[in-house]
Amino acid sequence: MRRAAIEEQDRYMLERQRQFRAAADVVADAWTRFREVAAVAVIGSVAKPLWKEGPRFSEFRRARIEVWHECSDLDLALWLDSQERLGELRRAAALALRKAFEKGTGISVADHQLDIFLIEPGTDNYLGRLCKFSQCPKGKIDCLVPGCGEIAFNKRVADFTPYDDLLAPAEGGMLYRRGVGRVRSAHDLPRTG
Repeated sequence: MRRAAIEEQDRYMLERQRQFRAAADVVADAWTRFREVAAVAVIGSVAKPLWKEGPRFSEFRRARIEVWHECSDLDLALWLDSQERLGELRRAAALALRKAFEKGTGISVADHQLDIFLIEPGTDNYLGRLCKFSQCPKGKIDCLVPGCGEIAFNKRVADFTPYDDLLAPAEGGMLYRRGVGRVRSAHDLPRTG
């Protein structure tokens, strides 16, 4: 394996995280107009410096070459007082990402790459996920999970129980807090290397 190929893969992983961070800012800005949104934070691997690991793709794995961790999606925690407008929140995020792409901002993140964890303010209880489908229910196999769609666009994930530390990166990754406004840009989160 050539050194140039390894360096190219590392650059790609860093660029992927940068794009997800830019998308986090775009989505957080779109949600600030909703009165029920109490806070938005980046969680998951996009919120922290990347680490070296054996990747999932076989070329590098077979050669036992480690590269920067691959951010596969953008995990956001969304604290909200009401779940009445989840469909509108989903549409606002999708529209904001599409507009950013069309403007040529260098963001190439689609709404299906968002994983939004719905959180209750005050208790930090996990409420579900923001559904990616355009209607609820959509008639997909995901919609058959017990409790899915009882509240429109609140997705239930089969056999999912949030880890105790799900929100651990949230304070450092806080982008918006009602009453304060924008706390930081996702670009200001800790960088790799």
